[in-house]
Amino acid sequence: MKRATLWIAVLAAFSTSSYAADEPLDELGLEDLVKTEITSVARKSQSLADVPAAVFVISADDIRRSGARALPDVLRMAPGIQVAQIDNGRYAVSVRGFNGRFTNKLQVLVDGRSVYSPYLQGSSGLGLQSLALDDIERVEVLRGSNSAAYGSRAFLGVVNIISRDPKDTQGLALRLGGGQNGIEDLFLRWGHASADLGLRVSADQRADDGLAGANGPARVRRLNALASLRLSQRDELELRAGLVEAQATRGFAGRDGNPLRDRSDTAQHLQFDWRRTLNADQELLARLSLSAEHYVDHFPYVLVPGLIIDFGGRAADQVLLLQHTVRLAPALRAVWGAEYRREEVRSQPVYNRSDAIRTEFARLFGNLEWHPARDWVLNAGSLFEHSSLSGDTLAPRLALNWHLAPGQTLRAGVSRAFRPPTTVEKYADTRYYHPVSHALLEITALASGRVGPESVLTHELGYLGDWPGLGLSADVRVFHEQVSDVIGAYRALPAPARRPYDYVNQDRFQIRGLEYQLSWRPWPGGQLMLNQTFTRIAGSYEFDANHA
Repeated sequence: MKRATLWIAVLAAFSTSSYAADEPLDELGLEDLVKTEITSVARKSQSLADVPAAVFVISADDIRRSGARALPDVLRMAPGIQVAQIDNGRYAVSVRGFNGRFTNKLQVLVDGRSVYSPYLQGSSGLGLQSLALDDIERVEVLRGSNSAAYGSRAFLGVVNIISRDPKDTQGLALRLGGGQNGIEDLFLRWGHASADLGLRVSADQRADDGLAGANGPARVRRLNALASLRLSQRDELELRAGLVEAQATRGFAGRDGNPLRDRSDTAQHLQFDWRRTLNADQELLARLSLSAEHYVDHFPYVLVPGLIIDFGGRAADQVLLLQHTVRLAPALRAVWGAEYRREEVRSQPVYNRSDAIRTEFARLFGNLEWHPARDWVLNAGSLFEHSSLSGDTLAPRLALNWHLAPGQTLRAGVSRAFRPPTTVEKYADTRYYHPVSHALLEITALASGRVGPESVLTHELGYLGDWPGLGLSADVRVFHEQVSDVIGAYRALPAPARRPYDYVNQDRFQIRGLEYQLSWRPWPGGQLMLNQTFTRIAGSYEFDANHA
């Protein structure tokens, strides 16, 4: 054994009020999930049968039963989601075949706050690890574009991570875990709840020696705090703060351009949510969130003594959201609002400048839910976005749901979504100079700035079925996506010498597929689940040999 002792998992829970408050949630079948309020699709609570898109819900009980130690591994349960551990401690989560090291086509929310990082080519990989699994109430995975509600980053889907309510996490909880491969996990939480106040503080660590044959050890540490205060009968204030630090060994022994080294990614955030209930049919939400990130990744390039290759830098964002939810009539509900997001990225090695690159997003959105008849639901929504990266875009969506029988729903929808270029794709200027003579050695990336947004037009059909007497449920989605102006890194041709990469809109794809989920509960406490995705991708490649 690698270590002198083998840790045995120890579970301990202490509560100042009731141990049952921290017991696993009741297992939910689809008949229960149909009644569960889904918040990720149209920025308002809707039943699973009424939402205008396919949603896969992962409950806290599903997370516990999965045996996973990291949320990206839990997402492997969702149809159409691909998860890759690209090196120790880092994950890439992609959708419907768009695999890559950066999660920049998927919007990830934690309690409504976007954890998209503008650093380098954009990613939500670190944000996916913002919360300990023990603090998660459920995860809603929207399996389709949703720029109509959340803007350009929701290009091919949304993952909404919802934390547990303080009243469900009262008292003191301790969890220790250990095992082979250097596993050393720790979770500690304290919670308190009363009629007007809820508090929770949790700290945890996930550590191991990494995948066999890979780089080396990895460790993730987190600290999260939540305070919920009822100010009056109509007003509620929530404050969230958190810190996540991911440290891992990256690279490979003997590779001059990618040697073994330690990498550190750190992110902090503050989030303020104020809700006011105007009356039984109206609610206002104001949100302010602040995030900051620091990435450390550098190594000496042995072929040029004294030359340091550096991928490090800093990023930050500030977001202000105002949202109004209103019931206009017994069969008509709407949510509308505005959002302003400002991002800053700073990296001298990547952008050849010491000042921060600032980008701004201004969004106006609205979503309408109308029940023209008892068995019909019409969802219509749109979002207008102005981005300093790509100008103006409009993302509409229209969906119709038909409850053809109790527990049986058909859905048809069409939507358009956009993804702006990342900071690297727009402003990259990566140069290497001789450490002594300061002579320019090479330019590896030089963005012309002429890149525009990607777009996708989606048509989909869905079916949601439930047979409670048999313990059987089904969720099926058939889709056709036309992805245009896909951004890629290319070198100008002809290229007698090695030329730097530029980022241009070059490719188009047609994606057709079928996703389904079958769930069977043959006895209380038992579940058999089958998820599968069939995807066919046809692409066209158009390369401009004169592009410079």
